Amino acid sequence: MPKTVKQEFFLGVTYDTVAKAPVAIFSAAGGIDIEELAQREPAKVRREHFTVAARLPVHRAREIIADAGISGKLLLGLAPVLSTLAEIFLDYDATVAEINPLGLMEDGRLVALDCHLEIDDDAVSRHADIAALEKDTGRVEGERRTTDFEREAAGIDSLDHRGVAGRVIEFDGNMGLVIGGGGASLTAFDAIRSHGGRPANYCEIGGNPSVLKVKELTRLILSRPGVDKIAVIMNVVSNTRVDLVARGIVKGILESGKNPAETVAVFRVPGAWEEEGSKILSKYGIPIQGRTVSIDEAAKIAAKNAP
Repeated sequence: MPKTVKQEFFLGVTYDTVAKAPVAIFSAAGGIDIEELAQREPAKVRREHFTVAARLPVHRAREIIADAGISGKLLLGLAPVLSTLAEIFLDYDATVAEINPLGLMEDGRLVALDCHLEIDDDAVSRHADIAALEKDTGRVEGERRTTDFEREAAGIDSLDHRGVAGRVIEFDGNMGLVIGGGGASLTAFDAIRSHGGRPANYCEIGGNPSVLKVKELTRLILSRPGVDKIAVIMNVVSNTRVDLVARGIVKGILESGKNPAETVAVFRVPGAWEEEGSKILSKYGIPIQGRTVSIDEAAKIAAKNAP
């Protein structure tokens, strides 16, 4: 006879790009969208930052879970699970590690009923056991498959070793995105959607990609039917030259047979060589948004220019 689930919990670890630290998340209300719960009933979601050096020992995990109202034998059982999840997150260079839900069975056992782990793409080479899974023909594949468009983007990223330009996920929208990596890219993507924009892709660039890579990526994004606007949004950059990004964007637009001034919905890339980048954009009638314009404000401008 299958055992009955008495209660479900959420346990997760991710990286807070604002605090620049890992954050452990626990809720006694598992099995649902944790972000929705956090907005609706924030008191039910317990968050605690920790450092990579100190990690999340069991006693710290116990404090987090106790703050959510859990006590006794159940507290002693849950704490090692959250602590171990944090270890996995750090040891495997993960961006997200979660168990949702972790079920408390009627016989007292704790069973992971569903779990999710995302590994940083740049870190896969450090984990031979994880990399080998991609070549395992017997592994279970997710429903979603890489599209031809996404494969072409990956090919662009491999044109040379300089920087990143080509990590793309395709969506059904009308605005092409070229956005900085890390948390800023997610912030920009979500902000555009919140202001009514319809992204045609999620894309990360950074690490000072070459003009060639940015140009080819721009051409690819604009090759999709219905995409005639492109938004370029990055956080303040010190390791990526603004002028090279600007030159690549402009060249990609021109080679696509389009007018740069009419195609760029917004360009917000403050940082290194910003003045030179501004000169390039000004020549083609593209206003540059400086660091006084927030990512959210830039996203609003983009959504307005690409209805």
